[in-house]
Amino acid sequence: MKKILIIDDERELIKAISIRLKASGYEVITANNGFDGIDAAKREKPDAIVLDLIMPQFDGYETCKRLKSDPDTKSIPVIVCSAAGQKNVEADVNNIGANGFVAKPFDTIKLLETIKACMGGRLR
Repeated sequence: MKKILIIDDERELIKAISIRLKASGYEVITANNGFDGIDAAKREKPDAIVLDLIMPQFDGYETCKRLKSDPDTKSIPVIVCSAAGQKNVEADVNNIGANGFVAKPFDTIKLLETIKACMGGRLR
């Protein structure tokens, strides 16, 4: 079973995403901030990470930079989900090494397709 780490400070959103991912056959682990997310990524070795940008204790930009510069986590695909929504955000997250971007609010099917694509699977 593929394992997905969700790093987001919005507990209700984590719950909603977790339900959908579990229903799609994924194991889900969560962290509520960037610091704990980096720790969970090193410990759990997920197959992909869904990352929010606006969070306490390392925002998503800093979290992604640290994940992508660490030999233990650099190969894990990172999908950024953010309500930031400005045109520059997608380019910015690509520049820090993110593998995908989904704007909030998002369609869970779009998120699932992006996760699959980033893990090397085919889109529906």
